[in-house]
Amino acid sequence: MLTLEKRPQPSKFWTYMTPLVAVIVTMIAGGMLFAALGKNPFTAIGTIFWEPLFGEFSFYYRPQLLVKGGPLILIAIGLSLGFRAGIWNIGAEGQYIIGAICGAAVGLAFYPAESWIIFPLMVIAGALGGLLWAMIPALLKVRFGTNEILVSLMLVYVAEQLLASMSLGLLKNPEGFGFPGSRNFQQYASGHNAELITGSGMHWGVVAAFIAVIFAYILLNRHILGFHIRLTGQAPRAARFAGVNPKLLVVFCLGASGALAGLAGLFEVSGPSGQISIDFNSGYGFTAIIVAFLGRLHPVGILLAGLLMALTYIGGEIAQSNLGLPAAAIQVFQGMLLFFLLAIDMLTNYRIKLTNRRVA
Repeated sequence: MLTLEKRPQPSKFWTYMTPLVAVIVTMIAGGMLFAALGKNPFTAIGTIFWEPLFGEFSFYYRPQLLVKGGPLILIAIGLSLGFRAGIWNIGAEGQYIIGAICGAAVGLAFYPAESWIIFPLMVIAGALGGLLWAMIPALLKVRFGTNEILVSLMLVYVAEQLLASMSLGLLKNPEGFGFPGSRNFQQYASGHNAELITGSGMHWGVVAAFIAVIFAYILLNRHILGFHIRLTGQAPRAARFAGVNPKLLVVFCLGASGALAGLAGLFEVSGPSGQISIDFNSGYGFTAIIVAFLGRLHPVGILLAGLLMALTYIGGEIAQSNLGLPAAAIQVFQGMLLFFLLAIDMLTNYRIKLTNRRVA
């Protein structure tokens, strides 16, 4: 019979192989799902992973990798800091929404004035909005010992209601003929997060994501705070003996992840999305959790995982259009990736052993 035997120490081989194996197994399981829906599995998988990069219209889809990947990477970097320390922020989606609302509110407050200072103020407001929203579970955990998973997750639904309220109320476009939603920032030069190089998909949100990757790498590998984060996640008891203040660590990790999620929301609402609307949030905050773990909570790994997940977003949209696949099937396919990643990750700490079953 097959049994699990705990390894003396985690396997370095499986630490790096788990994401690759999880992607392959997801392709196989996804192919079976698409076949059950009556679609050619090879065509479906090829459409998702090949068409955006090398297909007939790849010149249009390739820049979208940066557009979709930017917010995923930015949010996942923030989440990974907390995850490494055993601090679980599951509410990045809410922080993303609040950051977008705060940043958009600042921009619209200046409308129709034109000034170079408006967009930087929007960026600051977006980061502060996400940070303050993340401080709610942080301070409740520090003061009352509440569970940050439940509090941060429940606050997502509060943020969604605030988003709907703002779309129909304070931020509603007065010239929008009664339709919900704010003014379009793509028509407001001072508040527009435009492409830095036309046709490249590169905007300030993508730049911020790359900067976040660099700073996170330096923090985790060259700074005492990064050492405290890693030590707390690996050996909490040793961290206390080393003088780590767990309350300050909770505030820092949740605050940093909230600020980065808020920035992602601001860059999205002022750029690709263009406006505050009822359906503004697209699940980036939840998908970023998959990105963080697929990247092994390592900044460089998250960068690659974010681009891979962006590829499934774009390829999934192509598959829906060209093959008639339902959106739910694409979401299940993306969810499979996290499921198989966590399942196969078991091999990092355990080995499968074949033993003889004794007969009484």
